[in-house]
Amino acid sequence: MKDILKGQLVRLAAMDPEEVSKTFANWNRDSEYKRLLDLDTPRLNSVKAVKEWLEKELEKMGDSMYWFSIRALEDDRLLGDITLEIVHWNNRDAFVGIGIGARDYWGRGYGTDAMSLALGYAFTELNLYRVTLDVFEYNQRAIRSYEKAGFQHEGRQRGTILREGKRWDVLFMGILCDEWRKQNGYAN
Repeated sequence: MKDILKGQLVRLAAMDPEEVSKTFANWNRDSEYKRLLDLDTPRLNSVKAVKEWLEKELEKMGDSMYWFSIRALEDDRLLGDITLEIVHWNNRDAFVGIGIGARDYWGRGYGTDAMSLALGYAFTELNLYRVTLDVFEYNQRAIRSYEKAGFQHEGRQRGTILREGKRWDVLFMGILCDEWRKQNGYAN
């Protein structure tokens, strides 16, 4: 049996608010990171506010949300986080969200590796059928990463985002269990 939470570059680990709040607060000061991750206007939050938010989110998770920190295998450095949120258990459908906050690790395959691990967990452990995400049209690096992980383009919401006087679309992408299994060499 292999470690399903360990990839080629990263491992998925539990979220520890005490440990990650300082790092998350630091990443939240990076307006480019925030604009790649969120539709909201970037806000500055204290370490205390981030820790309290993380604790509240973890308390209300229940069995419909699986939230992991992303850590580099080479030095166990915290790189980001990834969440699988079950939209409908009866339909076996989830939404995935990922953020790599450590800029030194952008564009180097760490996010793709983390996404591959999350998809493996979704399809082999949670027995999901479908995983979807949304991504901003201007985040080409993320779009390429999602395509490498096997996501297909499914639609777009036109002109949703206003950034620096220009309108951008939100793209919707998804992957089905059968597609993931085929891509990863599993028999049907």
